[in-house]
Amino acid sequence: MVERNNPHIGSTFEDFLRAEGSYETTTARAIKRVLARQIIQAMKDRGLSKAAMARSMDTSRAALDRLLDPDNESVTLNTLAKAAQVVGRQIRLELV
Repeated sequence: MVERNNPHIGSTFEDFLRAEGSYETTTARAIKRVLARQIIQAMKDRGLSKAAMARSMDTSRAALDRLLDPDNESVTLNTLAKAAQVVGRQIRLELV
């Protein structure tokens, strides 16, 4: 039997995350994971090793590893912009 007094019936997963207070954190993690995968794929498409990518970005291998780690949320826009440029991509950000 379905509980008729359940406040989550008819709501979206986003509504649930907002109610739990974790929407922003969950969204940020998801975005970071997608970006990391896209950069890794672009590196593979261009045949770039991590060492070559770090050199082209004029950054350390450790900084690149942080960028590519889907669980590490500390990434700067500058690092992201450098990575995008090296793999021939652009960053598109917007507030909605």
